[in-house]
Amino acid sequence: MDDATSGDGRLQEQNRFLIRQRLRLMVNQYEVRAEDPGGSEGELVAFAQQKRLAFKEQVTLYADDAKTRPVIGFKARKRIDLAATYDVTDGGGRPIGLFRKDFKRSLLASTWHLERPDGRVTTGTERNKFVAVVRRVWGVIPYVDSLPFAWPYHFDFRTGDRPAFSVGKKFSLRDRYVVDIKDPDLDRRLVIAQAIALDALQSR
Repeated sequence: MDDATSGDGRLQEQNRFLIRQRLRLMVNQYEVRAEDPGGSEGELVAFAQQKRLAFKEQVTLYADDAKTRPVIGFKARKRIDLAATYDVTDGGGRPIGLFRKDFKRSLLASTWHLERPDGRVTTGTERNKFVAVVRRVWGVIPYVDSLPFAWPYHFDFRTGDRPAFSVGKKFSLRDRYVVDIKDPDLDRRLVIAQAIALDALQSR
């Protein structure tokens, strides 16, 4: 980790994050919190706010809801690309990895590839193929497609044959996710960026 990250060593020590999307007038907000020992939402570790019709291929997460210090960012290399690559950066704009959607495999179940600076690739796909199909049908039904998809779904990410982390959506009309990390070496900032992208970019 770089010097800027060493001050946030507690972030790398976390093995579970709780993400909540809050819908506000004209904006979407994401709150990423560490789970406290009792299993409830703990301290805020990252916050993002985005206008509803904004360019979704670029997202910045801050250390607090006052947006005083950026900690993570991701940006698409191309503005319109169904299989775009997204570069992930730290708070100072330095690259820390990337992720991309596997367009062909995603026709049946959304699949993403997360790549670390050392070249190791972690691949995630939807656990329940039935839910994956229902979610796609939901997105094309007139009027219904504008409503949140409340049914829970899960993504499992693996590096080779080893589990790396999972992102699970809770049953709710408001998007709530639990991120469980199994790989102690995986940069938590990469995980958070990918988890936010699963929601913000899922329709693409």
